[in-house]
Amino acid sequence: MISASAQESLLPRDAAAGRSAPAATGQGAPATAGHTASAAPPLDAERVRRDFPILARTVHGRPLVYLDSAASAQRPLAVLNAVEDYETRSHANVHRGVHLLSQEATAAYEGARDRVRRFLNARSTREIIFTRGTTEAINLVAQSYARPRLGPGSEILITALEHHANIVPWQMVRDATGCSLAVAPIDERGELPLDRFLDRLTPRTRLVAVAHVSNALGTILPVADIVAAAHARGVPVLIDGAQAVPHLAVDVRALDCDFYAFSGHKLYGPTGIGVLYGREELLAAMPPWQGGGDMILTVSFERTTYNELPWKFEAGTPHMAGAVGLAAAMDYVERLGIDAIAAHEQRLLEEATAKLERIPGLTIIGTAVHKAAVISFTLEGIHPHDLGTILDSEGIAVRTGHHCAMPVMEFFGVPATARASFACYNTREDVARLVDALRKAREVFS
Repeated sequence: MISASAQESLLPRDAAAGRSAPAATGQGAPATAGHTASAAPPLDAERVRRDFPILARTVHGRPLVYLDSAASAQRPLAVLNAVEDYETRSHANVHRGVHLLSQEATAAYEGARDRVRRFLNARSTREIIFTRGTTEAINLVAQSYARPRLGPGSEILITALEHHANIVPWQMVRDATGCSLAVAPIDERGELPLDRFLDRLTPRTRLVAVAHVSNALGTILPVADIVAAAHARGVPVLIDGAQAVPHLAVDVRALDCDFYAFSGHKLYGPTGIGVLYGREELLAAMPPWQGGGDMILTVSFERTTYNELPWKFEAGTPHMAGAVGLAAAMDYVERLGIDAIAAHEQRLLEEATAKLERIPGLTIIGTAVHKAAVISFTLEGIHPHDLGTILDSEGIAVRTGHHCAMPVMEFFGVPATARASFACYNTREDVARLVDALRKAREVFS
């Protein structure tokens, strides 16, 4: 294991310091006309599409329309090439070797950590933990931070909008410790009324865990207000940012959150790589979650001493190529401009919403004022799974099901929805193809 000072010496200079300014609150752009959609520079989506080789293929004899980026975004050539270059030129195990390839791999891996730090505007690379994704990041906090601290009489507060990854780990902590799990309700628009959240924030609350953006509905939660309210009571906040980072500028210092988790594959990066940002003083006080190589300083049969941050939370050989690809994805997003991406997606969301609302029998589930570019819907007389199959026959990829948000489906009284999610590479033609296919499906089933 090389020392922390040696690690720092391997980091590249801040070559990408010209990142776009982060949003002051981290709450993002509303999905209504006259905000970022009109203020941000236009994005040339047709040019952007050429960066994504998979979009040139056909599905069932038709050009692919990919509207499933909320599940997993496609990768641009910049990411594919960065991973290939690492794999073919510099791959070796990190932190353990004095030979050149190991040093190059370590520089690439730790350079990616610093890239993440800059992307989130964190204070230090010690606050950036690489994980397999958002799910593992949340489980790390649940088991290493929450479980040792909570017990009967204490509560974890979440919302009714959460993905299963931000529900189940807290249920596991509840069952193991005897603490309670409280849920702040949503309204019929799929929004989280702040007053209802504040009603659930009590002297028993010891941790708040909320989504930044709902994966099922696209709702942007008032996370800055949530953090401020929780901190006023001395309660730390974890934010599930999986659906936020592709659409919004995220500044963890401006948000003042304690933990922030996201996945690379939703940010045009590889699968199997994710990030947990944690406030340094909290991470320093937390025990390791997993044991093994690289998270140790010394090991004997009598005792083990643990490594310093961030490595004490990264047991075993890490996903080096994934980290390299994630860094390249961040470079790519910032070259396009997160504000330009957000504005482009909002224009598509507004156009798609207006056109879908005119289809008889179609109901949009989740009509929050502030939304990311996600539309969940049902079409009368057609089960969402059948609808997804019909759209696939037209070359259109959407997600169908409960979207790992079964409590949301239960609230709206539906077993599932179809979900179209937009990204930087989608176009008005994609919207038109979706609308036409839905109209054809309704005619067939009417």
